Amino acid sequence: MLRWIALILLLALIGLQVKLWTGNGGVHEVETLRTAVKKQGEDNQRLLQRNQALAADVDDLKHGEQAVEARARAELGLIKPGETFYQVVEKPGAASSAPLPATASDSGQ
Repeated sequence: MLRWIALILLLALIGLQVKLWTGNGGVHEVETLRTAVKKQGEDNQRLLQRNQALAADVDDLKHGEQAVEARARAELGLIKPGETFYQVVEKPGAASSAPLPATASDSGQ
């Protein structure tokens, strides 16, 4: 009788171990979820930093005249009255030997 109880308990232990290691909600699934949570946390941190940088940029544009002026000069090529615009054009052979990175217009997109 004691042997049967020990055998039943051993089979139950084996069954529980199999479910723990291979079943739904088992060790493998928990490890997969931990990895996904870690990756999502890293993505969230990266996006938080980007959002903070964008918020600072928006604040500068709302409250700082210099930021608006700098952006207008860089993106629109605007100059103040009385200033003289100079554009430096290099000779075709004088360009650096390193290739320029491709842009959407370069690749036909």
